Amino acid sequence: MSEFDYDLFVIGGGSGGVRAARVAAGEAGAKVALAEHDRYGGTCVIRGCVPKKLMVFASSYATIPDESTAYGWDLRNYGFTWDKFAGRMREELDRLEQIYRNLLSGSGVETFDTRARIKDAHTVELANGDTYTAKHILVATGGRPVRPDMPNADMGIVSDDIFHLETLPKSILIIGGGYIACEFACILAGLGVEVTQYYRGAQILRGFDDEARGLIAESMREMGVDLHTGSNIVEMERYRGEDTDGMEAPMEAKQFAQPAEDAPKEGPLKVKATNGRIKVFDQVLFATGRKPNTEDMGLEEVGVTLGRNGEIEVDEYSQTKVPSIYAIGDVTDRVNLTPVAIREGMAFVETVFKGNPTPVDHELIPSAVFTQPELGTVGMTEEEARDQEGVEVYCTSFRPMQTAFAEKPHRVLMKLIVSTESRRVLGCHIVAPGAGEMIQMAGIAVKMGATKEDFDRTVAVHPTMSEEIVTMRKPMRTA
Repeated sequence: MSEFDYDLFVIGGGSGGVRAARVAAGEAGAKVALAEHDRYGGTCVIRGCVPKKLMVFASSYATIPDESTAYGWDLRNYGFTWDKFAGRMREELDRLEQIYRNLLSGSGVETFDTRARIKDAHTVELANGDTYTAKHILVATGGRPVRPDMPNADMGIVSDDIFHLETLPKSILIIGGGYIACEFACILAGLGVEVTQYYRGAQILRGFDDEARGLIAESMREMGVDLHTGSNIVEMERYRGEDTDGMEAPMEAKQFAQPAEDAPKEGPLKVKATNGRIKVFDQVLFATGRKPNTEDMGLEEVGVTLGRNGEIEVDEYSQTKVPSIYAIGDVTDRVNLTPVAIREGMAFVETVFKGNPTPVDHELIPSAVFTQPELGTVGMTEEEARDQEGVEVYCTSFRPMQTAFAEKPHRVLMKLIVSTESRRVLGCHIVAPGAGEMIQMAGIAVKMGATKEDFDRTVAVHPTMSEEIVTMRKPMRTA
């Protein structure tokens, strides 16, 4: 009989934790428990990828009535009802959460709907004081959005809050230039919200290919997003109904005094930017970063090392400095993507319960940014490749047939980064409707080490946007 209550205790019911728990129990025969204090499914299913993608779908219908006119249709009598959509979205999230619960119970995993923290290397303590021992502990608590350190930041919302809005604001200011900020800017603009976006950097989507970033910024402005780079929020307070004449002109900072006792608790927000611009918005969304959920978990007390952002430091097998404690997913702040967390969970089970030490492969991971149009990317950007080896850049940007026929300005981008020495395709970047679907397929070739000549030998599917990936013969430039 085991000296422990469980072979494995998982803290966190997101995609990574649930996958590790049910595979360890269902395939490896381990005795497993899992604790989750919020909803099962984690960030992706409940307050991230899934509801956000549903909102992307909803917002994408906005352009159909107008564009369809060029194709002989008359769909002018249309409108969007947030209540109807939000209700259906929440029903879908409830359905998915129940699937996660069923997967766990069907695999024999015992679940605790409460918060858990680590008491020692083999002991987990629940919020009610109950303790359980486990041979192995897996931390999969994910991350959360954070607000900036400034007065009245609590008056704004973060990405988690978007899905719980009772009504859509008429106007919103989005602070940030990462993929979350840009995705919600496109979504809300598509749903008819007047969107303004401030980003302190020179260009949005830092870390992605520069050419792709530029085209997406251009497209966002074309769809009506009032995008200001090199700008940030300075002060914010509740709007008290004062005269708005000339409000976008610079005003004295003293107008942003600390809130008086009789200041409104709800309602529009008056915001001052670094350029002196002052404007009133119904809502302000902070998309300024995320932080691992490691606070008050007892991790450092038992010897687990945390990084500068609070992330759990692990080795290539997701093991911490404490041999019995492992961590996967966003709480480790390695590659914060749901499929990566699932892969890490699977590798953990292979390593610990199947006797097959499996390091996690974080190389050449395809990903997508669900702006409008989407960005699909895998491998090196042009800027990264230039710093490492000689490259050829194959690139084309054009108006695709569907939107060109409708006389719309929207352009797409297809780009390959190729090593001049090995001829391997080092990176592929696509900006286009459906780029997320395209990059999944291109990612297979790049991961396999395909060369430019392998792409060239592939017959094009015509007429499609993606055929350009295999028909570009001459490099635009070399470096």
